[in-house]
Amino acid sequence: MALRLDNEGFSDALVILGAAGLVIPAFARFRISPVIGFILVGVAVGPAGLGQLTALFPWLYYVTISDPASIEPFAEFGIILLLFSIGLELSFRRLWGMRQLVFGTGAAELFGSAALIAIALHFIGQDWAGAAGLGLALALSSTALVLPLVGTTSPVGRGAFGMLLFEDLALVPIIFALGAMAPTASAEGWSGIAGVALRGGATVVVMYLGGRIVLPRLFAQAARTKSPELFLAASLLVVIVASVATTAAGLSPIVGALLAGLLIAETEYHSEVEVMTAPFKGLALGVFLITVGMSLDLRLIGQNWPGLLLAVTGVVAVKAVVTYLLLRVGHARAGVAAETGLLMGSPSETTLIVLGTAAQAQLILPSTAAFWQTVTAIGLTITPLLAKVGRIAARRIEARDIASAVPDVDDGGSRTVLIGFGRVGRMIADMLATHGQPYIAVEADIDAVSRARAEGYPVLFGDVARGELIDRLKLTESRALVLTMDDPVLTARLTRRLRAAAPALTIIARARDAGHAAELYRAGVTDAVPETLESSLQLSEAVLVDLGVAMGPVIASIHEKRDELRQLIRREAAMEREPRIRRVRRTSDLV
Repeated sequence: MALRLDNEGFSDALVILGAAGLVIPAFARFRISPVIGFILVGVAVGPAGLGQLTALFPWLYYVTISDPASIEPFAEFGIILLLFSIGLELSFRRLWGMRQLVFGTGAAELFGSAALIAIALHFIGQDWAGAAGLGLALALSSTALVLPLVGTTSPVGRGAFGMLLFEDLALVPIIFALGAMAPTASAEGWSGIAGVALRGGATVVVMYLGGRIVLPRLFAQAARTKSPELFLAASLLVVIVASVATTAAGLSPIVGALLAGLLIAETEYHSEVEVMTAPFKGLALGVFLITVGMSLDLRLIGQNWPGLLLAVTGVVAVKAVVTYLLLRVGHARAGVAAETGLLMGSPSETTLIVLGTAAQAQLILPSTAAFWQTVTAIGLTITPLLAKVGRIAARRIEARDIASAVPDVDDGGSRTVLIGFGRVGRMIADMLATHGQPYIAVEADIDAVSRARAEGYPVLFGDVARGELIDRLKLTESRALVLTMDDPVLTARLTRRLRAAAPALTIIARARDAGHAAELYRAGVTDAVPETLESSLQLSEAVLVDLGVAMGPVIASIHEKRDELRQLIRREAAMEREPRIRRVRRTSDLV
């Protein structure tokens, strides 16, 4: 049977694949989150965008999505795969270690935000039952958008993940509770919540015990076939079965997906499973974001923008403040708490589900549900912007806090100054401390500064590209200056400036290769250490020692070779009149 190219499914698939092929590389080129691109595509191809013009221009049928409801299952599958991939990155031990964050901070954030939003809505005319339903709905935050933006390993990501996990666990009980609050509901609604808790708990225990036994054997058998297709099929089967099991028990399917990921993470096949499922997760999440964009009606937003702006701002502000205060009580850094609060400020994709439940239970009017659905869609759209604002706010807050407690830099003349405190700078600092040499380090990454200060290193936050910081550190009066940053242009520029100001200053710089080292010698460094040269010498030393050559002669020969190469690089640097292309050709042969 011939494939029809004019059916709705083919047309919609063409639009989605075209969006993925254009949005991801285009927005990555400009270092903008593809999240915004997919949402904009949804606005453009949805029924409120170009879709409303298909009657006038029939050819638009092929570049618009004619049936938005038909792609919603794929969007939901994307969220399931997202939670599955998060589970692959975790472990039961780590999850158990987060129990206080999940059930303490997470519960307080959800119900605290819901209570404040409900009180505010009640005072503007909403009855208590409807206000409670709206509060619970709007207090939820987006797992599908937040975690891809920050991951689960950073301080912000860990805090957000703990709260989001509690929200995902609480989703189904919230839905049951709203059903029990309906005017026509009976007391059986509340007993249903207890039943869900019992069935859900039993299902999770059975899945845990069964998965520990079955999954290693299943993936071992799939691996023996050496068929990538079979391995992928087994992975997707586990995700689907786990999601169906938790759904049948009354829990959210994403709980099952998370548990499946956790179980596979305990096996030796988790890396392969993660690689296999990553493309499906990315594409399905793109479909979800397109559905978010399709729910936005720009004309309706233009007509009601004052109320929508006030609603979005109010929800984001309440949730951000509650999250910030709770994290600060839990001893999180001010910058981390502020960034997490803004990131968690928007409503969630699950907010739409809870709003629909509240409307079906007659707790709110359909028009009220439609208004807050638009607020939710706008909130999801601005989540990447809130993430960026949060990062800026965190940097400023932590820079201010660290600046108020910087190490004493008045005695710069008696110290070595390290510029850059990454892996190289940290190693040099440890060696200086071992030999009793005082030093101070400067780093432009606020997170690296915070970690180093917490470990007792004297590190100052600042950008050495700014002249006032150089003057404050009195670099020209220091015993020595060590440039460890991996920025060739800045290293050479800073060297020239300091050499002109302090001809006698000892400057040691990290270089990428022999050519870069020659350039730094021309700029005025005392010593330049090429990474490629040193790694070659270390490999040579290891080879000779492993071959049985005595350590003393090996070390002596390594020192002789290093001195020989350094002298050659210096001579190359001194040949300023030689054409640059010939100098690069000669120095490239050194390593």
